[in-house]
Amino acid sequence: MSSLWQEFKKGITIENPTFVLVLGLCPTLAVSTSVQNAIGMGAAATFVLLGSNIFISALRNFIPDRIRIPCYIVIIATFVTINEMVMKAYFPVLNHSLGIFVPLIVVNCIVLGRAEAFASKNKVINSIFDALGMGVGFTIALIIIASIREFLGNGTIFGIALLKGFEPITMMVLAPGALFTIGMLIGIINFYHLKKKTHKEIKKVGCNGCK
Repeated sequence: MSSLWQEFKKGITIENPTFVLVLGLCPTLAVSTSVQNAIGMGAAATFVLLGSNIFISALRNFIPDRIRIPCYIVIIATFVTINEMVMKAYFPVLNHSLGIFVPLIVVNCIVLGRAEAFASKNKVINSIFDALGMGVGFTIALIIIASIREFLGNGTIFGIALLKGFEPITMMVLAPGALFTIGMLIGIINFYHLKKKTHKEIKKVGCNGCK
């Protein structure tokens, strides 16, 4: 069970698709203007990740190696179509807001990357936890980025005004604001990991010196 927890946790921390692997930036830049959009895109991507990982893992021994990528795309496209139809039927406002980026999940490098790098080589149960971890990690990253951009760009969170008289920074709801926000967050995370690694090395050297 601990190994399954590690598979799940790595997608949130050490292999976060946005902050560590730097994948899926196209939808991240486009839809992270509001927290609602971030949650919607994260949920949609997680659904596709989960469905495609399960089927690709289950069929990995039956898919010929020479045509594996086209087969993966067909499986992924099936779940994207299901996802798009459900959103159009039950969440039309969200579907309109996300626009073309819902069908473009088909070519999202996070989904195809997990299919090729993990699901095609591992058991179904491991692939489920891998998909959930990557999906949750992607969703958390989107929510953090969207919260910063929506607050600074509109002065709101979930469309609710938080500060009276706040002067929004228009750039934050545009593409440059998204790039700036992502760059700053990646820099902070890298600084934290570097500091943590340095601390461990110093502690290790200190312990060796005591022997």
